[in-house]
Amino acid sequence: MKLGFLVDLNLCMGCKGCEIACKVENDVPLSSWRLRVKYIDVGVFPETSRNFTPLRCNHCENAPCERICPVSALHYLDNGIVNIDNERCIGCAGCMMACPYGAIYMDPETNTADKCTFCAHRVEGGMMPACVVACPVEANIFGNVDDETSHISRYMMQHQGSVQVRKPEKHTDPKHYYVGGGNQTLNPLAHERIEGYGLFNNITHLEHVGDPHHSILDRFLEPFTSHEELTNNSLADEKMSKAGHKKEGGH
Repeated sequence: MKLGFLVDLNLCMGCKGCEIACKVENDVPLSSWRLRVKYIDVGVFPETSRNFTPLRCNHCENAPCERICPVSALHYLDNGIVNIDNERCIGCAGCMMACPYGAIYMDPETNTADKCTFCAHRVEGGMMPACVVACPVEANIFGNVDDETSHISRYMMQHQGSVQVRKPEKHTDPKHYYVGGGNQTLNPLAHERIEGYGLFNNITHLEHVGDPHHSILDRFLEPFTSHEELTNNSLADEKMSKAGHKKEGGH
């Protein structure tokens, strides 16, 4: 048996109910996440759309985090889940650096690594992961990908050709799949804004107001400087006028 996860991005409405359910079920610290729903805005107004993408551990069949762990805190279960033993973890953060998906975090309370485990404790008891139960539109599909009759296998067959994974070039063989959403939701480098345009309109600039040769510094210096050109003759005339004024005042 090989358990896998599939998200239909055409159904996901970004309610983040799965995020909350995951935090409550697994006591995830407020500053961390096992499951995060990111969004991107595509297009230029008025032709715009907002796409949501839930991100979690991909439970790779060729997981670099499992290989690099020096104490085997990260290990495979018989059902294919990449589980983590917090009691064995020494907090070296090697798995965090090895994971190409950024799915592992360091718990600030225990100083040990943690991540999504597909709610292995619930699966062992015959239940679905908390995020699957919480999804109001049933965008999250979980099951045995080795069983051709399972819901997830039939769903993948129905959407054959549009099933994607994150970073296939890493050859990690992830067991987390996506349907719909396009390349931009899974590949950050594919999300490009049209040159000269923002989200709502084309980018413009205000024309310069006032004298373009008059800087902000000139405003502060203006009270202390004179715009008239001073010469030796003008300084001499000013001196003589002041002297005459003093004489008149003396009489």
